[in-house]
Amino acid sequence: MKSKEQYIVGIIGLGLIGGSMAIDLKRRNFATKVLGVESEPVNAASALKIGLVDEIVSYEDCVLRSDVIIVAVPVAAAVRIVPDILDRFATLGDAAREKVVADVCSTKENLAKSVHYHPLRSRYVATHPMAGTEYSGPWAAMPGLFDGHACIICDSQESEPKAVRLMEALYDTLNMRTIYMNSSNHDVHTAYVSHISHVTSFALALTVLDKEKDEKHIFDLASGGFSSTVRLAKSNPDMWVPILSQNRENILRVMDTYIEKMSEFRKAVDEGDQERLRELINEANKIRRIIR
Repeated sequence: MKSKEQYIVGIIGLGLIGGSMAIDLKRRNFATKVLGVESEPVNAASALKIGLVDEIVSYEDCVLRSDVIIVAVPVAAAVRIVPDILDRFATLGDAAREKVVADVCSTKENLAKSVHYHPLRSRYVATHPMAGTEYSGPWAAMPGLFDGHACIICDSQESEPKAVRLMEALYDTLNMRTIYMNSSNHDVHTAYVSHISHVTSFALALTVLDKEKDEKHIFDLASGGFSSTVRLAKSNPDMWVPILSQNRENILRVMDTYIEKMSEFRKAVDEGDQERLRELINEANKIRRIIR
């Protein structure tokens, strides 16, 4: 592989994740140049104007010129794009030997299936940086977004070791700690620790909007607890509809468990069973051992 200072990084999708990666990979000298691909003209112009990327280029030019290509689009699109990039690598001959493509999607099993039998599968590294906010678009990009968070690399045994090492170096530049697992386990775990949080936030927002018709009351009375719980409801549906669709079976299992627990709370509240409520809350408090 080339030395770290020589990488040209192409980022397809210049929203929160792609844009934030662009900022720090350039600022921290991993990339000498960042090429951006963005299908939305306003977003493309904004990304260039605010300096997220050095150039806005075509998809074809990005694949041709980049050493590392980051696919930072919704997973429904990534399932099509990653195999296509590998197809394009196959036409480049020896030039493809130094190229790596990685995605940053939060579901992995369908992506893994889409490239499993591809002759250049080893040039793809499946990654999931576990960081983000409820905001989207190039204006949401920020420096330091990934600092201290975990990045999951999936199915690393199917990727060329040099390609994995390159992506490890990239995420080390972003100050992330790396975790390894297979795609199937990844999708189960993210359903529990990430996807259900968004579903419950969407549902809570709908509940409040349905019952509290006075928007001023919501604004005036919403405490910090409500705001922090429901903030994920501001997340972009273009990203979350594909996630909830592709990780359907895992998310349904988590939702069923969540509904069971909610039913236990409802029963205890309905019956005025303070002892049971105390038991449930004490049991939930054990999360302190994990999250501080």
